[in-house]
Amino acid sequence: MAVRWLCSLFGKPFDGGKRNMDHGGQQHHQQQQQQPGPFQQFQAFQQHFQGPGPQAGGFSPGQHPALSRLDEVQREVAGLGPQVCSFSGLQSDREYRRLERELTRLLLEADKVETEGRPELQQARKRVAGEVEGLLRYLEGNATHPSRLAIEDLSQEARSLLLTGVVEPHRAGVASEIGEELVEGVQGVAMRLAQVKTGGSVPLRKARYRALTRVCAVQEVLEGRVRMRTLPLPLSEQTHASVQRINQVMVEVSGARCQLIALLMGLSGRDSCTHLARVLTEFLVELDALDVSSNAAVRNYRKQVVEEINGMLKHLDLEGEGDDTRRYDLAQNDSIREIEAIRGRVNILRGEVLRQGMAGLGAELQGLLNQLDQVDTGRNPCIREARRRAVLEVQAVITYLDLYEALCRRQESPAEEHPSHAAVWRVLASLSELQAQVLGFDGKRADKSYMVLEELLTKQLLALDAVDPQGDQMTKVARKQAVKYAQNILSYLDMKTDEWEY
Repeated sequence: MAVRWLCSLFGKPFDGGKRNMDHGGQQHHQQQQQQPGPFQQFQAFQQHFQGPGPQAGGFSPGQHPALSRLDEVQREVAGLGPQVCSFSGLQSDREYRRLERELTRLLLEADKVETEGRPELQQARKRVAGEVEGLLRYLEGNATHPSRLAIEDLSQEARSLLLTGVVEPHRAGVASEIGEELVEGVQGVAMRLAQVKTGGSVPLRKARYRALTRVCAVQEVLEGRVRMRTLPLPLSEQTHASVQRINQVMVEVSGARCQLIALLMGLSGRDSCTHLARVLTEFLVELDALDVSSNAAVRNYRKQVVEEINGMLKHLDLEGEGDDTRRYDLAQNDSIREIEAIRGRVNILRGEVLRQGMAGLGAELQGLLNQLDQVDTGRNPCIREARRRAVLEVQAVITYLDLYEALCRRQESPAEEHPSHAAVWRVLASLSELQAQVLGFDGKRADKSYMVLEELLTKQLLALDAVDPQGDQMTKVARKQAVKYAQNILSYLDMKTDEWEY
């Protein structure tokens, strides 16, 4: 009767799907355990949901009719539990209404059980009712979560763009051109989807992954259409006897591309992915049967069309992805693991720099930047963002070391300089001390230490603004660079505390 899937969603205790990106050490992990996350309350519910077995004093059919009935209700609840915890849709979805209806029915069934005024029966009924109510709250909480609504709003924005720019012209029989503005608009939606926070919730991560994979697939289809326009296609029908049929297939593939976009974004009410896949497969079979061995240009032409069809078939495989697979769990992604391994090394080097002030680590840090540059993001905005953040972490340590070395050289060989230029360097010295605190900061925006750091950095910006160059060109350049340096530290502090997740 125990619900094993609740205890081991990924082969380890269920944590709402949350993965910690920080490699800062065991101390941070202990602090994180002391502060319950947004879904740890549901973890406690899951443990309660399992309930004790008969041997541990739980429900025992045959002991009392009321307990037997409650045991039957609890078994039904256990069957619905996995469906509730994996549901990633909205309240308007049919599946949501079905789950809500079934849970409400079970709640009423539990309420009908007669307890005869006996405390042990009342407690058992209360426990079963609490399990059902907990699932109802969890179901509603995910479907109405602000992040889930934000995902839907962004998906709707992408649908509107594609409906106006692609689907409606295709349905009207108008040959529409895919402009850069449409491609950039879809790309912007993808980037904003990647920034949606899920709080570690598996249903929210599933919803984000499903929306993101579809928008990225559409973006790739649109970009492929733009690339096709640059090819010297189609060929003249006088080139080869098979060219006429290849041209016809190419025209039909162009129409199928619009159908694919409509299917991926939920804008097609009649077509299905299965039907379109069958049509495209028939095109492949027909193209393969054409004899074009005698003409290299025609072979290349056919190859281009075949590659286009294969690309579309790949996107059709997205149907159901995110529900039937665990690809939404990017912690298992090879590129993310590579990025995390590099971040782990950066954290070690950063600790050494802050403790010992080591200045000979520039070469290794630069090597880590090169490794990050080689990471394959697979056109996934979340992986791109993870890599970008890792790059900023490395760059933050490098810039700190560079300024630290520059300040040391300045102390070793002081020289006469313009008073305004010396004032800029005094601010830079203060910024170096503050950056060391920012590099070691491991808190949240609500922490007092965060607000103190933010205030001190802002004061340094005001101090730079008050420096009068007095016409000295070197001071103007130095002040401009110092302002940018301070702004970068503020941005880095903001990035460390924005609770972004992949």
